[in-house]
Amino acid sequence: MISVLPELAKTDIVTVLQTAMAPAFLLVALGGMLNIFTGRLERIIDRARIMQDRYLETEGEEHILCVHELRDLQLRIKYVNSAIYLSVVSSIVVCVLIGLLFVMGLTSHPALAQIVASAFIIAVILLSVALIQFSREVRTGIRDFMIREEYLENSDRKK
Repeated sequence: MISVLPELAKTDIVTVLQTAMAPAFLLVALGGMLNIFTGRLERIIDRARIMQDRYLETEGEEHILCVHELRDLQLRIKYVNSAIYLSVVSSIVVCVLIGLLFVMGLTSHPALAQIVASAFIIAVILLSVALIQFSREVRTGIRDFMIREEYLENSDRKK
């Protein structure tokens, strides 16, 4: 390791650090997204617990609506869990990418440029799929939140 130090002194370490900062910002953004995803998951689980309690208390049409909502909640859990998993894998790839950028800056090995580019593309693809899964969860949640017709008043009625 000591033999690398004279070469390291020749290398512009500031440039290496600046290059590694862009993926570090991506890592911060992924952390924020994971926070949002886990918050969503907590709310879905809380709602599922409420609906499971109502399951035993309902009958008829209300019971059917309860079952449908429980199925959708299970689907939403699946979507958010998938988004979390893909975001974590993307974060791991970004961490590897940052390490590769340092190695590339210190060694100037030409083959590392392709590996770094590939790692960045993989991280962005994983992030994109995670966002698609999150979008699917949000759409399912909005569908579940549609206000039932019997709760809507006729706008022609006088108040």
